[in-house]
Formats: sequence, C-alpha cells, structure tokens
Amino acid sequence: MKQTVRSLNSPLPHKLWLVLPAAGSGSRFSKTQLKQYQLIQERTVLEHTVARLNSLPLSGYVLAVSPQDDVVKSLNFVYPQRLHFCQGGNERVDSVLNALNYLTEIADPNDWVLVHDAARPCVSEETLLDLVEHALSSQNSSIVAIPVRDTLKRVATAPQILHTVDRRELWQAQTPQMAPLGTLKAAIESALAAGVNITDEASALEYAGHQVDVVQGRADNLKITYPDDLELARLILNAQQ
Repeated sequence: MKQTVRSLNSPLPHKLWLVLPAAGSGSRFSKTQLKQYQLIQERTVLEHTVARLNSLPLSGYVLAVSPQDDVVKSLNFVYPQRLHFCQGGNERVDSVLNALNYLTEIADPNDWVLVHDAARPCVSEETLLDLVEHALSSQNSSIVAIPVRDTLKRVATAPQILHTVDRRELWQAQTPQMAPLGTLKAAIESALAAGVNITDEASALEYAGHQVDVVQGRADNLKITYPDDLELARLILNAQQ
C-alpha cells in the first residue's frame, strides 16, 4: 500500500486500541475454510488487516480467537509487541465484549477503541485517519460508512416488490467503529441484557442513547463474505499498491 499521506493532526489525548473479532466460523464463505486465513500476496487476510490498522499509533491490538484456532499464533504480525489475545465468543458481539473486558484490565476507560472486521483488509490509511481525527475532535463515537448508491426495493415475499425505499438518508455501515472503551463496554452490556439485536457496535451505542457519527469511507473497504470476494480483495490490494 502507498505510504500514509499525512499523520494525525495532534497528539492523542488518550491511548488508542484495536479489537479484531476473529473467532467466527464464516459459514457463508466456506464450511471448512476460514476466510481470514486465505492467502493474498503470500500473506493471510488477517495479516493484511492487522498491518493496515497498525498504520495508526496503536497502544495495542486484541485478537479474539477461538480456543481451537491453531493457526493464528503462527502468523507473522506487524508490531508483535502490541499483540494481545483473548478468547472469542459464539457471536461477534461476544468476541468484542470479551476483548473489551480484557482491555479493561490494561487500559483506561477513557481510552479509545476501534473495532474492525478481521476479514476487511482493504481499508485505506486515509480513511483510518479521517475516522480517528473526527472522533477525537468531536468527542463522539464514530463509524466508517458510505452513502447507499443503488435504488433499494422492499420485498416482503420474493419476487413481488412492495415499494421503493428512499435512499437519501441511508448509509451502509463499515468498520472500523470507534468509541471510548468504557462507553462501548457499558453500551454492549446494556443492549445484551435487554435482548437487543446487536449487528454492530454502533447499534449498541445507539440503544444506549449515545450519538454516533458517520465518517465517509470508500467503496473499496470490502468485507470478505463470499468466495468471490477473495478475488475482488486481491484486485483491490493490487490496485492500492
């Protein structure tokens, strides 16, 4: 990837940490192969992802992994002195909460945490800087997102269209998603206790009544979900170089 075109505008008032939930089965990708360990340019997807996020001045990053994972500790991660492991959970939100509980033991509640998908290796350094600078300047939890481009149709029972959805106020959420450690941990715990469906960190923060801002990202911040996405990620990474 090209060198970062700028650095953060000012020193960090609190430490910056990264959480990567990497314990999922990824069943939509394959029943037998984990997408985060597929190879692109002789590196795994997870190694690419960690390298991108470590372009930020992180104090550390926590990988939430399955106890049965016998691959992750053999990988060649950048800044290994920053690396921490914790046990992943049954669902993504469980892995994130486990990592936040781990960080509570070594970090300040006012430190900022970025949560990023392990299989999203193409996020640009410029996008990361935009997110961190906005969150620090506004003091609001923030996420990377892009405006919805395509016409959306509501379909209750395929193939019949009910109506067209107005997309003018719709954004597609991506990661990283960034919030203060204590705020995010409390929001997730509160939402889980209430039985709220937590699809991302922002949904827990919204339930808890916190303002969450969107920072416009890029369409090439691809999340590898299906096998075809792997080839697309290869093309994006090659183009970014």
